[in-house]
Amino acid sequence: QVQLVESGGGLVQTGDSLRLSCAASGHTESNYVMGWFRQAPGKELELVGAITWSAGSTRYADSVKGRFTISRDKAKNTVDLQMNSLKPEDTAVYYCVARHGSILHQLSHRYDYWGQGTQVTVSS
Repeated sequence: QVQLVESGGGLVQTGDSLRLSCAASGHTESNYVMGWFRQAPGKELELVGAITWSAGSTRYADSVKGRFTISRDKAKNTVDLQMNSLKPEDTAVYYCVARHGSILHQLSHRYDYWGQGTQVTVSS
C-alpha cells in the first residue's frame, strides 16, 4: 500500500515562495506518476502539476506555469512543488497524489493514492 505524507504548507504573503514536499513509501515500480492537486473553498479539485517517476516528464495547470516547478528525488522517494510568486488565488489545500502508469492525467479520479493535504494560504 502506497502512503503519501505532505509537508511544507503555511501562511505567506503575495509574491512569496513556498516549497511543498511529499514523501512516498510502499511503491516499488518505476512506471509511476506523482503530482499535486489543490482545492480552494467552494471550488473543484485542480491538478497543479504532475511528473512521471521514470522520465521526469511534467504537466502543469495553465494558472501556475512559469511560477511553480515540480520535481522528484528518486533517492529520497520524494516529490516537491516549488511555488514562486504566490498569489491569493493560490490559497487552497494541496494534496500529493500518485497513480500507476505513465499518463499525466488531469482528472482527480485517475489517481489511486492521496495524501492528507496541507493548507497553503496566501494573504494579499
